[in-house]
Amino acid sequence: MPMSRSIVLSGPSGCGKSTLIKKLMKDYPDHFGFSVSHTTRLPRRGEVHGKDYHFTTKDTISKEIENGEFIEHACFNDNIYGTSIRAVQDVFKQGRTCILDIDRQGVLSIKQTDLDCLLIFIMPPSIQELEKRLRGRATETEDSVQRRLNSSKEEIAYANTPGSYDYILVNDDLDRTYDEFKSIIDKEVVKLC
Repeated sequence: MPMSRSIVLSGPSGCGKSTLIKKLMKDYPDHFGFSVSHTTRLPRRGEVHGKDYHFTTKDTISKEIENGEFIEHACFNDNIYGTSIRAVQDVFKQGRTCILDIDRQGVLSIKQTDLDCLLIFIMPPSIQELEKRLRGRATETEDSVQRRLNSSKEEIAYANTPGSYDYILVNDDLDRTYDEFKSIIDKEVVKLC
């Protein structure tokens, strides 16, 4: 595995991880690369294979996991999500700092590897605001929203465990949160100025 430090963003679905990552990569296109995760779920409207996710089948990803080709993987809503070693190495081959977007299960797995990561949890302002954001997407069924909310409570409980993450950012104001995010990266990983 590569030796430079990676950035791991974790947090409930709807907390703003993707928005923060997109802003960072837009502002610093030569500094960062996104590790595109694999998933067995179907693409949402507008998602692009190889950019948003590597969409795959359960059989294929299960074989690749068995072969040791993944750093981490987790199941959610009867789908498998995971980060392949190759996806991370592809970012490092470009000479960029790797950014990963993974859940609590993935963070626990990452902690068992030799990948040097800065672990940042993005906290929603409240469960009520998170629910509003999830419903605002209009891409989830009621059952899916409820499962995501239940999972979010578990993610937040883990984040509040001492030593679980290096930093916790409450995303109640996107601009302020983004400034804090950049400041942490500038201090811990790579100079942005």
